[in-house]
Amino acid sequence: MTNICSTGLDIGFASLDYLQIGILGVIQGITELLPVSSTAHMRIVPALLGWPDPGSAFSAAMQLAALAAVVSYFWRDVRQVATGSLEAVRQRDFNNQWFILAVAIVLATIPIGIAGIALSSTLNACNSPLRGLMVIGISCVVMAVLLAIAELTCRHRRTVGEMRLRDALIVGIAQIGALIPGVSRSGSTLTAALFLNFKREEAARFSFLLGLPAIALAGLKELWVLFHAQLPAQAWAHLIFGLVIASISAFFAIWGLMRFLEKFSTWPFVIYRAVLGIFLIVAVSTGLLS
Repeated sequence: MTNICSTGLDIGFASLDYLQIGILGVIQGITELLPVSSTAHMRIVPALLGWPDPGSAFSAAMQLAALAAVVSYFWRDVRQVATGSLEAVRQRDFNNQWFILAVAIVLATIPIGIAGIALSSTLNACNSPLRGLMVIGISCVVMAVLLAIAELTCRHRRTVGEMRLRDALIVGIAQIGALIPGVSRSGSTLTAALFLNFKREEAARFSFLLGLPAIALAGLKELWVLFHAQLPAQAWAHLIFGLVIASISAFFAIWGLMRFLEKFSTWPFVIYRAVLGIFLIVAVSTGLLS
């Protein structure tokens, strides 16, 4: 492919080889489900290694790997939400906890669905200003500060069973921030859930379950866009290879995160995000990265 931006769609991944795709797949899978921003790392790692930017289309499509990991890890919850809510409708028991959670998941998806459609042309454009390293650096620092405030001021007592529809709407609005590279979908929703006084591991569970439709819709929508872009077979092979690698790494990432949050706080992520953000701001300001 001679011009990866000939259609106006950012598909830089088509110019990468399988080793590069594999490395980015591992990084994408790990960072997609940790509160550190996978999109940020998809810009930073290629920039540091001198590789082409794989593009926002690659990052969005790779969310299907996170979907596979979340569904497989939380399969019991996913099954209970599906079967429990259907049974609640059949019995007209609208106070059923699984029905309420199903409604909450739908409610939380509406804000990012509207925002994603409104910003899709900007997000997927070649050389999108939102994928600038300075934007990512600032986003990392802002989210580090917010996550730190959540750790310092919130009580961390609530469980998903105590979730109200208002909580879902707040977390859903926070999820819009994920459209900005550096913010992180898991980071924004986890932080919002912590501000609502959920336990750390329950906040992560809440974040992942509410994010399932958004992750699925974003990934499937990107596949649809890529399909109509008439990509060559080699580009599709790269994408599928990346998805497989990312799915495996994403499962281990969510497994590790849930066990970590059962015993520890999110301070390591706060520090990591702050250091990463400051590094990017300094690197761009001094011309080390562009």
